Amino acid sequence: MFDIDRLEMKEGCSDSVWPVIKSGLNLRDVGIMTERHYIYPMRSKSVTLLLCILLSHPGVYAQRDFSDSEVTKLVLLGTGNPNPSPAQSGCALALVVNDVPYVVDFGPGLIRRAAALSPRYGGDIEGLTIKNIKRAFLTHLHSDHTTGYPDLILTPWVMGRDEPLEVYGPAGITDMTGHILEAYREDIRYRLYGAEPANDAGWRVNCHEILEEGIFYQDANIRAEAFPVPHGTWPNAWGFRFSTPDRVIVISGDTAPSEKIVEYASGADILVHEVYSHAGYERKSESWKSYHAEHHTSTLELAGIARRADPGLVVLYHILFWGSTEEELLDEISGSYDGKVIVGRDLDIF
Repeated sequence: MFDIDRLEMKEGCSDSVWPVIKSGLNLRDVGIMTERHYIYPMRSKSVTLLLCILLSHPGVYAQRDFSDSEVTKLVLLGTGNPNPSPAQSGCALALVVNDVPYVVDFGPGLIRRAAALSPRYGGDIEGLTIKNIKRAFLTHLHSDHTTGYPDLILTPWVMGRDEPLEVYGPAGITDMTGHILEAYREDIRYRLYGAEPANDAGWRVNCHEILEEGIFYQDANIRAEAFPVPHGTWPNAWGFRFSTPDRVIVISGDTAPSEKIVEYASGADILVHEVYSHAGYERKSESWKSYHAEHHTSTLELAGIARRADPGLVVLYHILFWGSTEEELLDEISGSYDGKVIVGRDLDIF
């Protein structure tokens, strides 16, 4: 029998992983996420060494739950960017308030990431049952934030959503939605009039274009405010501030440094902000440096924003590592900001 107490940390098993291994927890308490699978449960301590090897792989890690609220949960469905990183699904978040889900951005893979945390697939968040996804908010129309949009429209319908999806986003979202529905016209027709049981409501979408700063959505669970952010020459790119019964959460969207983020994130419980590695930036060509400086925010610039806004927690997403490690990103930020910062990973819960 494998003796957990005599096991020593091996090279390649990170400090963050080893306490999980040595704790002697039943491995059913640890979810394992790979690029293609969310494996749950694992029970035997005899596979502990295998777990260490798996978790040391860059595309595999233990799912993390930092949440301390029974009312509001923020879920990182995807922390990636246009680069096809196997460890990062496309940019997408879910705010779950009183078990009601609200999706923010529609990067590739968002529905399967949400399913991974739903009870059907071994998770604990009832609100992420796929047919329950009925409201979604979009920051801007870039492809890495929208290629999951057909999945968001169609898969919850196939799984039983029986009312139209309500979508709020920038000017252009109505046209994009129409084109998607036209592209899938034959699929929708077959599901409606073939042998498959299907309702005639859940595939439909009601679009609401955000045209000005301020409150754009409100119900018993959340108040959603939009504010403009500078993302190159995009005419309509938004950040969002969400107020729930017990949390204020601000999401930057894709943005260069912005005074609006300082304003709206001031005193927030959580600021979720995009970021790129300053060290990686310095290795880029001059043309790419110019592009990223106009479209995105470096670790050093984010430190300045966080220092002024003073949120309770900064969570990094839409992360451009460019060869840097998580620790190096945190070191760059901590040089001028001493608040709490977490490098977000797919399926993190806050």
